[in-house]
Amino acid sequence: MKKYDLLVIGFGKAGKTLAGKMSSLGKKVALVEKDSSMYGGTCINIGCIPTKTLIKAAEKNMNFAEAMAQKELVTTRLRHKNETVLTAAGVDLYNATAQFLSNQVVEISAGSDVKHLRADIIVINTGARSAVLPIPGLLETKNVVDSTGIQNLKQQPERLGLIGGGNIGLEFASLYSRLGSQVTVFESGDTIFPREEPIAAKLAQSYLEEDGVSFKLGARVEGVRNDADNKVILTANGHDYVFDTVMYATGRKPNTEGLGLENTDIALTEDGAIQVDDYCQTSVPNIYAVGDVNGGLQFTYTSLDDFRLVFGKLTGQGHYKRSDRKNVPRTTFIEPPLSSVGMIESEVIAAGFPYQVNELAVANMPRAHVNNDLRGIFKVLVNSQTKEILGATIFSADSQEIINMIKMAIDNHIPYTYLKNQIFTHPSLSENLNDVFAF
Repeated sequence: MKKYDLLVIGFGKAGKTLAGKMSSLGKKVALVEKDSSMYGGTCINIGCIPTKTLIKAAEKNMNFAEAMAQKELVTTRLRHKNETVLTAAGVDLYNATAQFLSNQVVEISAGSDVKHLRADIIVINTGARSAVLPIPGLLETKNVVDSTGIQNLKQQPERLGLIGGGNIGLEFASLYSRLGSQVTVFESGDTIFPREEPIAAKLAQSYLEEDGVSFKLGARVEGVRNDADNKVILTANGHDYVFDTVMYATGRKPNTEGLGLENTDIALTEDGAIQVDDYCQTSVPNIYAVGDVNGGLQFTYTSLDDFRLVFGKLTGQGHYKRSDRKNVPRTTFIEPPLSSVGMIESEVIAAGFPYQVNELAVANMPRAHVNNDLRGIFKVLVNSQTKEILGATIFSADSQEIINMIKMAIDNHIPYTYLKNQIFTHPSLSENLNDVFAF
């Protein structure tokens, strides 16, 4: 039985970063990943990086084959880079399946090769997988895929159906529409983006429709099946729709199956995530769960934040806690990108804060005219007594950059007047913070 100071299960953002850092401190470290095509984790291989690469390829008017080739080039390069960095740091990398035999012993297997590993510290970093709703035929029907499968299609679907109008589904709706597919989104709710400002959600739907996306809101998907030509027949609200490909994007759930957690004292939440404390430690001392598997926000940057928590705990170098994590910004990469941070207006009202609100259409911004893209809106909410920013929605080109500036202002209790009177470069979209904060 091999003994390690640290054993990481899963090659995601938090785990790989922790493995590299601890190895650089002289610790004996092993990382186990069952799928060599997932070296680097979800983000690099089937998440943010490939999807944003495809979006950028579409912006450059690449065709489907060119976009897919570019995506494969980028993911292969980054996957190799991540493997090289870890092995160069002295981490023992196992391409194998891991399963707990007890709280302290993990069995790893690759075919007939079986090893038992023991470690002082074990970190579970196995991510999440697509949630599957009980829709008849969903898993048995040909040409029905999830967010991973749609990135590996050999041919572009002329007609694409999307089950689920959340962030993941809408990014793919926007992407495939720009690539030239006829896209229809089936959403069970009566609106898209229910957690965003209603005005932004309404504008987003109108922009997607302008780009060719059709919406079926209040849709009850009753089943999917193939016809004689392997087209997909999707039945919703009693009507049949025909597609070349159907993608389901109905959420993601923590990936804990097959880990042998039943052989341990690790507790799960009601949602099936691994239960953790303020430092990502599970109910078993010295076993941690980081990233999507612990039920937190499913973002690469929150996974990296989990690394900071565990690294600080293990090295005694920090006192930052999970409960200190606030005001996490988010972006959905439709066209233009939709970003937000803090509260939306309905939440401010429910919380009872005295507030002021302002909106500014992107069409009023000089940079928008330079870009020849007048779509979008800035909306901000501030506490009328303390002058602190309560929330912001930035729906424009480069919103993914601008929102980070507002997040830092909120965290540091900087009054909105600082941004109102700030000197920004011109012409830029960020300079419009001067105007939107001009109460």
